[in-house]
Amino acid sequence: MKIGFVVNDIATEKPEYTTTRLAMTSARLGHDTCLIGLRDFGYEPDDSLSAIAAAGDTGKAYRSLERYLEDVQTATRERVELNDFDVLVLRADPAVDAAESAWANTAGLAFGHLAANAGVLVVNDPGSLANAMSKAYFQHFPEVVRPRTMISRDEERVRQFIEELGGRAVLKPLQGSGGSGVFLVNMKEEPNISQIVEAIARDGYVVAQEYLPAAKDGDVRMIVMNGRPLEIDGVYAAFRRRPGATDVRSNMSAGGKAEAVVVTDEMLHLVEAVRPKLLSDGMFLVGLDIVGDKLMEVNVFSPGGLGSSGELYDVDFTTLVIEDLERKTGIREHYGSQLPNTQRATI
Repeated sequence: MKIGFVVNDIATEKPEYTTTRLAMTSARLGHDTCLIGLRDFGYEPDDSLSAIAAAGDTGKAYRSLERYLEDVQTATRERVELNDFDVLVLRADPAVDAAESAWANTAGLAFGHLAANAGVLVVNDPGSLANAMSKAYFQHFPEVVRPRTMISRDEERVRQFIEELGGRAVLKPLQGSGGSGVFLVNMKEEPNISQIVEAIARDGYVVAQEYLPAAKDGDVRMIVMNGRPLEIDGVYAAFRRRPGATDVRSNMSAGGKAEAVVVTDEMLHLVEAVRPKLLSDGMFLVGLDIVGDKLMEVNVFSPGGLGSSGELYDVDFTTLVIEDLERKTGIREHYGSQLPNTQRATI
């Protein structure tokens, strides 16, 4: 299997990233594996697609994430034909380039769409990822799984909504990820709502969301593959992300700490509720953030957590992910281009 992992920039990848873990596992399993940056694509006059890619040593049995990534980042980059790939895994985070190069992710999704049209399996589906560029995508999931939410740039309306919620709410930008720009506000403590709303609205819309008391204990990140919880022999790729003592954010990039968690029937019910939407959108690998009986976010771009899950439970979830992509490539041999990318991505 020839597989490429699309990242924001090869030079800025880190060993602990889930993408690095997946790529190293793919290489260890004998697949022709490379990394491609968002700025490294090309469209040729003959309608073919190309990219400048970097790969580790072919056939090397890597055991160290640091050594694998070092070899990739120092390797001589070569131009490759995307049409020859079996799979492209889109793992770029839109928030990384939002400030200075917002065009990069749009371009990456466009090339992903072209590759899918050429018959390459592209996960997650680039067309659906384009629709998920803002947190408004979350509002397409069943109302029963979502906390009460309002999206606006009107400060007075934001104030009114917070009062409707009892004076406490979470405010965050419509665009972004990783816990950036997230505020917990309490009207009883007379926070400076004006400055917070102004700061968020400077770059777009403000999402005001019901605060869930259970959030004080953090949230649960659950990895979902093909619309079902990722699990091996009853062990789930899920863990609690507990925030710092003074921080509402539980994201690992914002200082959250990972703890083992018991997956409840309530959590599994939430997965079942969102499963039809994930399947129809071709969302192969997704991270669900769960607080109590609600979903806080559906992370579809570069969901992390396979490393934390694997270390907490001493289970290798990455092999299962790569083996499932192997299975999907076999489907193409039987059906050719009969099945759309959205269906092949989660079948």
